[in-house]
Amino acid sequence: MLTALRSLAFMSIFYPGSLLFVLAAMAVNLVAPRSIPRVATAWSRFHRGCARWLLGQKVRVEGRLEDGPYLYILKHESMFETIDLLCLLDRPAIAAKRELFDIPLWGGIARRYGLIPIERSAGASALRALRAAAKAATAEGRAICLFPEGTRVPHGESPPLRAGFAGLYVLLGLPVVPIAVDSGRVSPRGKFMKRSGTITYKVGEIVPPSLDRREAEARVHAAINALNEPL
Repeated sequence: MLTALRSLAFMSIFYPGSLLFVLAAMAVNLVAPRSIPRVATAWSRFHRGCARWLLGQKVRVEGRLEDGPYLYILKHESMFETIDLLCLLDRPAIAAKRELFDIPLWGGIARRYGLIPIERSAGASALRALRAAAKAATAEGRAICLFPEGTRVPHGESPPLRAGFAGLYVLLGLPVVPIAVDSGRVSPRGKFMKRSGTITYKVGEIVPPSLDRREAEARVHAAINALNEPL
């Protein structure tokens, strides 16, 4: 019963509150567009606060998060980490599926913030566009963040990395910081009920930029699945 009440409270406060942040970002975009990242970071902190105080979800980071232009590769188990990244890193450039940019109001703000759209069905042209956007972001000293599994996966599963990671790894020539996340234990995909507990980010050993792509894939795959265990 407590879990259901907490989940309902989260839905009732976080989503209406998010709409207010979107409206605030639209207003800021008219007068001071460079301040949009501040609004986005405030929204991320609002999300973490809702998760902490309404759902009882704490956050723990194991390992060191690097500043600057690194390629961050993350496990993807729930919506939590996609929003919480703005609390972990300074204005990260997050690669997100193209459809999200078509959401009214939100899509335009996402572009202004500097999220990177991915067109999954466009093949080589999508990779070229992703590379160009990533190069522009790293030139500003921003980290690039990619969820290489392509979609949220249930906790404990470890699907192979999609081709986009290897292509980006070779094209960008950046050191890779792999991160395992176990958010699916408490906030499983597509479930209304969200449980209390601790969400852990486990930062793996940096993968240098000059490895054979198969070795790089193997290292990253092992590192982002380091927290896997059956529910």
